[in-house]
Amino acid sequence: MKKLHCVATAALAAVVALAGAPARADEGGVSFWLPGQFGSLAAVPTHPGWSLGTVYFHSSAGASGSKEFQNGARIVAGLQAQGDLLFLAPSYVFETPVLGGQAALTVIGAVGRVAVDIDATLSGPGGGTIGGGRRDTRTGVGDLYPLGTLKWNHGVHNLMAYTMAGIPVGSYSAERLANIGTGHWSIDAGGGYTYFDKTNEFSAVLGATYNFENSDTNYRNGVDGHLDWGASRFVTPQTQLGLVGYFYHQLTGDSGSGARLGDFKARASAIGPQVGHFFKVGDATWYANLKGYYEVDATNRPQGWNVWLTLSMPLGSAPK
Repeated sequence: MKKLHCVATAALAAVVALAGAPARADEGGVSFWLPGQFGSLAAVPTHPGWSLGTVYFHSSAGASGSKEFQNGARIVAGLQAQGDLLFLAPSYVFETPVLGGQAALTVIGAVGRVAVDIDATLSGPGGGTIGGGRRDTRTGVGDLYPLGTLKWNHGVHNLMAYTMAGIPVGSYSAERLANIGTGHWSIDAGGGYTYFDKTNEFSAVLGATYNFENSDTNYRNGVDGHLDWGASRFVTPQTQLGLVGYFYHQLTGDSGSGARLGDFKARASAIGPQVGHFFKVGDATWYANLKGYYEVDATNRPQGWNVWLTLSMPLGSAPK
């Protein structure tokens, strides 16, 4: 097994899960950026050609009845949410260098189920008190997320620049508590670094998201800043063990005539374990990774935990 190709497969797997998740931040508990979507080996160049990444994502988050959140035109309290999503991400890595680096394009989509419970609806569109708990469950598709990356390798040092967009074609309704789509356009950009000496690895990716207004609710999420990181050690040539984490901080407040709770700036941080393993399927080397995050701090968003199971599969012939 060629170690360089293994690393390339792992790097692809680290970036394929890009979509909104239920009850994470901002309007209706849905944000464009899903913290933790970049991880270990994120900036390492990959093998040219086609690949397919798949990610199963499970999240569970909640907040006490004393905390208020805006969901569409409603103000609600006691929000609890669970999500099970499957992300599919076909990717093509170009062989011809671009600006001295390696270019790649990926399109990410998702299908899944979201369930949201609230203890009370405190006010409706007209401002009057409605009261009473509710539950909403929804199964459908997520938005589309095109991603472009450029990566450069300099020995043990690797650099990456990326840009991505959110195209609001997913299951969304301002009248529903549970949504898989965000209901608005978004643009995100940033850069990353990976140190990798064939045994020890550390990666960090820093970025920011600009959100456009949701025309259904007249609500615009603020600019989000985010840092995803991962650290691991290859205990065998095929297996890595380590930690992952993220910091999410809303840099500017929410706005628009529909933002009834004011700027409502959100922040969160999380940490958890990871394990990755390479294995052969025919002549190809596949990669699987399991990682989990437990949020240790959350403001203006439900707090909880989430788990990612990633499988990366090269679709072309193995490198010579």
